[in-house]
Amino acid sequence: MSSLFAVRSSAGPSRDLSRGTREQDWWDEHAAFIDALVADGFIALGGPFPDEGGAMIVVRAESEADVRDRLASDPWYVHEILRLETIQRWELFIDELHR
Repeated sequence: MSSLFAVRSSAGPSRDLSRGTREQDWWDEHAAFIDALVADGFIALGGPFPDEGGAMIVVRAESEADVRDRLASDPWYVHEILRLETIQRWELFIDELHR
């Protein structure tokens, strides 16, 4: 049975903080990669931290190792636009978004 994991990333050394999220190098490839993970049911929700250049996603996975494996080929990690900071198992208690 899968669990939810909160994944936090920070701006990597290749992130240009003077440009918006969709203006970063490798945006199209990253967006296609993320869209495929959403379609597969892996990513439940997510988005950027626009002021600092990082991001957070919530994913469904069997283990932290599974999360790392699934995200390893993200073009933004490969090209250091983002740097993976933390992966933590998470239990959802409050969901006002679907109220």
